[in-house]
Amino acid sequence: MKYLFDVYRLKTPLSENLFERAKEVMPGGISHNIHYFPPYPFFIKKAKGSKIWDVDGNEYIDLWMGNYTHILGHRPQVIVRVIEEQLKEGIHWGIVYKKQIEWAELIRELVPCAEMVRFCCSGTEATMYAVRLARAFTGKKTILKIAGGWHGANPDLSLGIKMPYEKEESLGLLPDLQQYTKAISFNDLSSSLKVIHKNRKDLAGIILEPVVGEGGFNPATKEYLHMLRSETKKLKALLIFDEVISCFRVAIGGAQERFNITPDLTTLGKIVGGGLPVGALVGKREILEKTSPEKKSKKWERVLIGGGTFSAHPLTAAAGLAMLCYLKDRRKEVYPLLEKKGEIVRKGVQEALDQEGVAAVVTGIGSLFQTHFPFKKGETLNSPHSINRFTDIEKREIEFRIRMLTKGIHVMHGGGCLSIAHTDEDIEKIIKAARKVGKEMAETV
Repeated sequence: MKYLFDVYRLKTPLSENLFERAKEVMPGGISHNIHYFPPYPFFIKKAKGSKIWDVDGNEYIDLWMGNYTHILGHRPQVIVRVIEEQLKEGIHWGIVYKKQIEWAELIRELVPCAEMVRFCCSGTEATMYAVRLARAFTGKKTILKIAGGWHGANPDLSLGIKMPYEKEESLGLLPDLQQYTKAISFNDLSSSLKVIHKNRKDLAGIILEPVVGEGGFNPATKEYLHMLRSETKKLKALLIFDEVISCFRVAIGGAQERFNITPDLTTLGKIVGGGLPVGALVGKREILEKTSPEKKSKKWERVLIGGGTFSAHPLTAAAGLAMLCYLKDRRKEVYPLLEKKGEIVRKGVQEALDQEGVAAVVTGIGSLFQTHFPFKKGETLNSPHSINRFTDIEKREIEFRIRMLTKGIHVMHGGGCLSIAHTDEDIEKIIKAARKVGKEMAETV
């Protein structure tokens, strides 16, 4: 590993200097834990289309794409243009305006469960409100989440994220706050049903990513989703989809459109804001109307959703509206293209590593993918707990990442996502890089 770090350091000396400066003013030199990787993260200077350039002048094909946000590529003109136009009208008002209505109306048209929309500032905030609303609407307390599922740093859901799932995720979390949140195993029908039935009298809702990021972008099986939908209806609990990543990416209406399962509430982020900070909670009218300030009831009979100073920010609304209009108008072109690109990359990376004798499994759906290095062949990798238990996470997150970076490919969790800006040439380079990396990995075993 030392030699590998030495190669990386030779290519990124200015980034190393900046990281030393950053550590003096930010804990660990970052403001989002995912930005850090050893020996230090490279510092970006600019981005365009499928490419990013660091401060040392290195060019990379980017597969992170702004936390899976840039489905059209970095800095697409359709988004840049509307932001420039909006800047002429104003940056931030803190007052309602017409464009946010048009944005919400378009979301309602595209997302199956979205009868009403409430904007906020991040996916974390959206999941916090979703849980609060589920408890308020049902009058019950218990929320079930996926073991290994990530819903932002929401205190109510900061449980069972990393193994061992039964241990506390962080200092500073109140045990009383989390006693009403419990974990279930993704794609495990029998064990999930046991937990659901054990909590049936007090079950307010079940929240999950239908395509789990921590689970290799594996989708939930139809049987599993049907079971969750059936059980929540039966128990008068809410089914909540966290589609911060999957909505507008695996289909224009998200996983709920693709799998034909309509939840009661959905949390949105990333693509819905066109690349600017955003969060949204959408769902059934009768549920979301519980948050309306028009309700004349006492404050303890309403649901508090603040939304944040910058909720429905004018720049975000302009970018989000332009993004969704673009995807809607070109859905028959964009989504088949992304599916094809994803299939080619997943198959190509898998074959490249196989040919070099490296035990690897490439998972994903649509334009999303991850590469895993199982400890032994034949393991089923269809959930966060199976991936964390049966694969070498350090090899994926450090060795594979650094090796791909030194070949000009920026990966996240062994893969990432594709955009319509990624060309056939880019895809060929990604696969060639994976083959070179596989050869190096095989030689160091």
